[in-house]
Amino acid sequence: LMRPLQGCRSRGVVVGTVTLCLAAGWALQTPGGVSLVVPQPNINATVAQNILLSVEYSCRGVATIEWKHVSSWGTTSIAEWRSGNHVNISTVYKDRVTTFENGSIQLRNVGMRDAGYYFVTVMEEHGTNAYGTIIVNVYEVIYEDLHFVAVLFAFLAAVSAILICFMWLCNKSLHLFQKKTTHKLTASATEEIELETIEC
Repeated sequence: LMRPLQGCRSRGVVVGTVTLCLAAGWALQTPGGVSLVVPQPNINATVAQNILLSVEYSCRGVATIEWKHVSSWGTTSIAEWRSGNHVNISTVYKDRVTTFENGSIQLRNVGMRDAGYYFVTVMEEHGTNAYGTIIVNVYEVIYEDLHFVAVLFAFLAAVSAILICFMWLCNKSLHLFQKKTTHKLTASATEEIELETIEC
């Protein structure tokens, strides 16, 4: 009585294993599944800089890539495209965004309003999605401080040049004055000698 049961169990294990292998093979052959890698999830930039929001996706089918920007000013759609097709870029970003085949985008001439969260969604045609987030921090270059330092440096350089010229002129004047004084002394000494000679 036990032997047939063991045979059924061993057949069940074999059938289960074969079914599992077939299912795995079917899953590998069936288009579907998407993966997304975000190599740099945090980007620091300064105003007027160009930044690359880099991602890399892989997909068995045709994918649709969508980028959105979320900040304290609200949510803005940046771009959407299907791999190999026309890119739809929103009017706000029309002249500032370049898209790449791997799903990345470049944002040119960033401003303070470009800080925030950038969400990328890769949607595969069979319904599988992958999501990624990049945080962008934008810092202002404080031109006022740089301007003040530049003006101060120029002022100090000008004052130094004026002082050097003034010292040179003073030195020249002193030298000329000493020459004249020596000449006068020599002339008066000569006159005295001549007077003494006359008196004698």
